[in-house]
Parts: sequence; structure tokens; C-alpha cells
Amino acid sequence: MRELAWLFLRLGFTAFGGPAAHIAMLREEVVLRRKWLTEQRFLDLMGATNLIPGPNSTEMAIHIGYLRAGWRGLILAGVCFIAPAMLMVLALAWLYVEFGSTPQAAWLLYGVKPVVIVLILQALWGLGKMAIKNIWSLLLGLLVLGLYFAGVNEILLLLGAAFLVMGVENLRHFRKVSGKFMIAPVSLLALPTLVANPFSLALMFLFFLKIGAVLYGSGYVLFAFLRADFVQRMGWLSDQQLIDAIAIGQVTPGPVFTAATFIGYLLGGVPGGLLATLGIFLPSFVFVWLSAPWIPRLRKSVWASSFLDGVNISALGLMAAVTWQLGQAAFIDLPTLILGLAAGLLLFRYKMNSAWLILGAAVAGLLWSLIR
Repeated sequence: MRELAWLFLRLGFTAFGGPAAHIAMLREEVVLRRKWLTEQRFLDLMGATNLIPGPNSTEMAIHIGYLRAGWRGLILAGVCFIAPAMLMVLALAWLYVEFGSTPQAAWLLYGVKPVVIVLILQALWGLGKMAIKNIWSLLLGLLVLGLYFAGVNEILLLLGAAFLVMGVENLRHFRKVSGKFMIAPVSLLALPTLVANPFSLALMFLFFLKIGAVLYGSGYVLFAFLRADFVQRMGWLSDQQLIDAIAIGQVTPGPVFTAATFIGYLLGGVPGGLLATLGIFLPSFVFVWLSAPWIPRLRKSVWASSFLDGVNISALGLMAAVTWQLGQAAFIDLPTLILGLAAGLLLFRYKMNSAWLILGAAVAGLLWSLIR
């Protein structure tokens, strides 16, 4: 339990870069360094988290905690991963309210972004060697990559690739399917719309609980949900406040979903920030607890195993697409290119810990901002 707490607290303070980078860091810590999981088991967990709503990297942390120490580990790993970002966001929200502007972190991100891209590339390389088993799976991954850039919804790509692999690998047995295999979370999209305009902590909590229970996709999808509920429907926030909340969620380490903490503080102070955080993350703990016992059984089933293989291939394709998009924003000049190359050398050749790389990149970014 102490080792779990230390690992996820450290990651909570240093895991910049969004879900893809978080997963890269998790892989380095629990697969390569500590040998807690095999590459295949890690891939299966990654595929499973893509099948349930919520922030994937946080759910990976919760899964790992559950595997190491049962329900106590599940709670401990999740809380330790979320808490540092939540506390940082609460502090930034207080500064925002007191001084009326978002604290700047451009110098930090300038150095950190290139290193984050290298971390993701390392994870893509390692996971790809396990997930890409033949030329067919490679072509499917490239197809997912191309369709993502063509604008196809990521959830459709994820499930479409999974069913395609399942069908192709089990073509001879297709007529024997009993129809019993299908695991999906209960959708809460049909919940009645809440229309009361006066602010209340309970109502805000229910909004965040609903979002955490149904949201698939990236932080931009989160932006759409938050805008629909808090700006358009309830009128509790302005567009500028929402944009600032998303920015804070992205520049702090840990889950991007801590943008909810910022919004909760703006609306209801510290109690609002804590309730918003609880509401948006609580469904992830529940979904992981419900789905975790099924993952080993899924891998033993021929149908379910091929389904998970398809999910893994598709997830890698989506991860590659996000890496390309982030890379365009990260490598913007010669210093960032040099930082990325240096990080690649230290990571691939000397296996340097990702936390030290991130901290070193932040210092490099600060130094460059002072001398340029």
C-alpha cells in the first residue's frame, strides 16, 4: 500500500501531457521497472478502460491499484493520482478568483511538451510490438489512424475495429455465436434534463456525476459536455471561464478532468471544488470495480480475446493520431527539437525515469525563457 501511494502520488505531481502521456508513464513504472504487469496484461487493461466511460489514464491507475491490493488499492491508487492535481487546481482557482486572471504556465509547457511526445512515442513502440501481431493488424491500425484524421468519431473507430477483428478471426464460427458476448456500461444519457437555473451544490454534483458516467473521448469532448450543461443550459458560467477551466486542466499534471475542480470552485468555493471532483471521478471507480473481474475471463474467451485485440489495435491508432497532433504543437523551434532529441536519447538509451525527464524539461523551459 505504501508503494502504491508513493508511486501514484509522484505520478500525480509529475504526469503532464494528457492521457496518452500518463499511460506511457504508467507503462514505464508498472511494466518495465516494477514488473507488476506483463505487456499483454497492460494492453488488456488499456483496452478495457476504452470500453467504459471516464478518463482512461485515471482508470488505468485505479485498475493497477485493484490488481495490487484489492478494493483498498483501487481507492488508494485513484485518490493518490487525482489528489495532487485537484489541490493544484484549487490553488490556481483561488488565484484566478482573487486576481482575475489565469496564472501563466507557458514557460513550463514549452520545455515539457517535447519530452511528453518522446514518452508517448516510447509507449507506442513498446505496446505496438505486442499489439501488432501481423500485417493485417498493422493495416487496421493505419486505417484507424487515417479515419480519425478524416473526422470519424473515435468511439465508432474503437468499437468498429474491435468487432471487425473479432469477426475476421472467428469467421468460421460466426454462425455459432450465441449473442451472449457484449459488455457495455449502462448509459445514463436518457436521464431527464435538469432545467433549474438557481445554483445549488447538489445540482452541480449531479451534473458532474452524469458527465463522469457517460463521457467517452478527449478533453475536447469534455469541453462540449461542460458548455452544454453549465454555459448554455444553466447559465452558471461564461464561455471565457469555461475556456480558462479547460486550460487549467491541461497545464496542471494529472487528469484533464480536474477542470471540474476549477469550475466547482468558481461556483461554490472549496466545497464546490471538492464535490465537482467527486462527482466527475466517482463513476470511474465504480466502473473499474465492476469490470475488473471480467478482464481475465475475457482474455480466455476466443471471441472476447479477439475483441480486445481489436480494441488494443484501435486504441494504438488513436494514440498515434493524438501524438501527431500534439507533436505539431510541441516541436515549434530548434530548442524544442533539441530537447526532444536529448530526451529520446536519455529515455531509449539510458532508460532515465520519466519523472526526472519531466522535471528537467520544466527547468530547461524556465532557463530558456530567462535568456531568450
